[in-house]
Amino acid sequence: MKSKVILTLTGLLFSFSLFAQNCGANLSLFSESAKVKNYDNAYTHYKKIIEVCPKESLVTYQYGAKMFEHFIENAETEEDKVKYVEKFIENQNMRLEHFPNKTKKAKVLSDIAKVKYKNKIGTLEERLEAFEAIVEEDADNFVDPVALYAYFRIANTLNDNGERDIQFLFDKYDEVIGLIETQENKKATQVQPLIEKEQNQEDLTSREKKIMKNSEIYLRNYNKIKGSVNSLLGSKADCENLIPMYNKDFEAKKGDVQWLKNAASRLFAKECTDDPIFFKVVEAQNDLKPSAKTALYLGRLAQKNGNMSKALDYYNQSAELEDKPADKARVYYNIAETYKNKGSFSSARSYYRKALSQKPSMGVVYLRIAEMYAKSANNCGNTTFEKRGVYWLAADYANRAGRVDPSLKSTASATAESYRGRAPQKSDIFQEGMAGKTISYSCWIGESVKVPNF
Repeated sequence: MKSKVILTLTGLLFSFSLFAQNCGANLSLFSESAKVKNYDNAYTHYKKIIEVCPKESLVTYQYGAKMFEHFIENAETEEDKVKYVEKFIENQNMRLEHFPNKTKKAKVLSDIAKVKYKNKIGTLEERLEAFEAIVEEDADNFVDPVALYAYFRIANTLNDNGERDIQFLFDKYDEVIGLIETQENKKATQVQPLIEKEQNQEDLTSREKKIMKNSEIYLRNYNKIKGSVNSLLGSKADCENLIPMYNKDFEAKKGDVQWLKNAASRLFAKECTDDPIFFKVVEAQNDLKPSAKTALYLGRLAQKNGNMSKALDYYNQSAELEDKPADKARVYYNIAETYKNKGSFSSARSYYRKALSQKPSMGVVYLRIAEMYAKSANNCGNTTFEKRGVYWLAADYANRAGRVDPSLKSTASATAESYRGRAPQKSDIFQEGMAGKTISYSCWIGESVKVPNF
């Protein structure tokens, strides 16, 4: 009896060893074939791996995705294409199932949504649902610029086809722009300390350089996608279309807080604030449910009427009530602009910085601070050299604008170059013996600048 047990255990161990060897062999053969893009041969081994040992290696699904993308691209019939799309989706779902800790859910869902979109799998509504699943399941990691654009494009097509109304499109626009701005802020937050380190003439590590490069690539791509999304929306959101639409629906909707909120937001975003419908919508919304938005809109109306004190009160009230970082940043920016136009530069900078704390990718803020510094050059510093040194600070801030917001790159570069042209030149630095020294400013600027060491 004892001998039979030993023989049985030995057999099991042998079978397990053989099983493990077969898995390893198939994985090796699959990987080698996939590396050289011999996908027909790779597929033979892939099928054995996912049937017998699907948890063997993440490589199975990484190469598997590339393999099925190849098959989809080269499918000779629509039937084959659909079959391989289904296999691709199955591959991605298995990766998520067997390697959840090494797989971002949003990445997998984005891959699935994009392959359906690109190959026109299912109805438009079904393709839309694939992208909506990303938002529902893992919105924080919805980072793919191409997927974000495809998501809005489907919504726009549904509206063009008359299958969804204009409010649906506006809602999707707000959602997609919000997702893009969330990712922009993450990337801008990553690069902000590195930009400061670089401008302080400190060397970046190789890792920091890689972070800087990748973040700036993403920021450029997000900027392009925002432009494309805005182009798709186009004239659908212009005042000439919004004003008659909201005028027509106002009487029926004036007791609907959500409708009033959406209408006011859209009219404000498109600068349709001169038309009486804007005031009617805001007033009705404020009567039903005062909010950060109504305070902001009332502040804008007070400012247009020349009552700056009242406008600032409304703006500050709005900032306190607002809970969305991007919207709070816009309120702070409005307050800063008001102070700047009054010549209260210190107060303006305080609110500009508050705006940046909420939305680090708001590059225009850096340009505004640079402008105020440049205008203060004659009032800061004890010597002509020190006064002109303020322009280095202004140039630094202008440069930051283009780093966090690629749409401002050319403007920021030209502005920074202009400021540097007004700062002390190489001969001035040599003559004053200031190379590498630090100038501190005790005026409202309250910062220091390191003189270039040529």
